[in-house]
Amino acid sequence: MCLATPGRILEINGEKARVDFNGIIKETNISFVDCKVGDYVLDHVGFAIQKVDERRAREMHRLLDGL
Repeated sequence: MCLATPGRILEINGEKARVDFNGIIKETNISFVDCKVGDYVLDHVGFAIQKVDERRAREMHRLLDGL
């Protein structure tokens, strides 16, 4: 099973972005997704694979925190 984690883009530099994953800041490759600073993306192994809305991202964080 694969898990994609939602995060909010803080800064973009080319195809890389600094993304906040509920307090953990990591670099993510965003070359597969059309996004901008402030957008939420799903990250899988360092690659943004889909853009999601803030409501869905927060719900996913709530569910993951409950595990």
